[in-house]
Amino acid sequence: MFSLQMLFGSGDRFYQLLEDAAIEAHESVRLVIEMFKAPDATKNLDDLALSRRKEKKIGEQITAELVKTFVTGLEREDIEALALALRKIPKTVEKLAERVNLGHQHLAGVDFSRQIEILEQSTDVVLAMVKQLRDMRHLEKIHELNGKLQYLENEADNLMTNLLKELYSGRYDAIKAMVVRDLYELMEKAIDRCRDAGNVVMHIVLKNS
Repeated sequence: MFSLQMLFGSGDRFYQLLEDAAIEAHESVRLVIEMFKAPDATKNLDDLALSRRKEKKIGEQITAELVKTFVTGLEREDIEALALALRKIPKTVEKLAERVNLGHQHLAGVDFSRQIEILEQSTDVVLAMVKQLRDMRHLEKIHELNGKLQYLENEADNLMTNLLKELYSGRYDAIKAMVVRDLYELMEKAIDRCRDAGNVVMHIVLKNS
């Protein structure tokens, strides 16, 4: 027989799992930032792989909980959508880390500080937004966070345009230009993934407000 706890579930369980997924996304970004500081360090790549395994396990836990829980605090499709959006952040970051590791010998003299800053701030905001799901009464706060995330994504787009202009100027040789552009694009994609996760949180909050 199903217990009442299984029938009605625990809303806190899903909130916690989603927060755990956001924390792993945040951790993956921290680790790739460390890789930019020491591009040839394989330990950071191993740590990223471990973080991705943790993130996959959290995703499996969310799926398992949805199967056995009949009533949830958030709508099931919203839980699934946010879990998927959060999962895409470390997945993209792992690809970024792999490219840093492969092309680190071509990165001397390239300044990634502004992209790193935007990426770090974006994951900070995503984590804060996911934590706000426990108490959706603070709609203004969530709007503020989402606005900041949209601003950061727009900044990343503008920065990408300027960086491409620099690449096309002929300052770098062909191989270095290819490596640097690849990293620029993956960093921008990771920031886009953060924006997507924020949009899902905003959708959930507006639906439940």
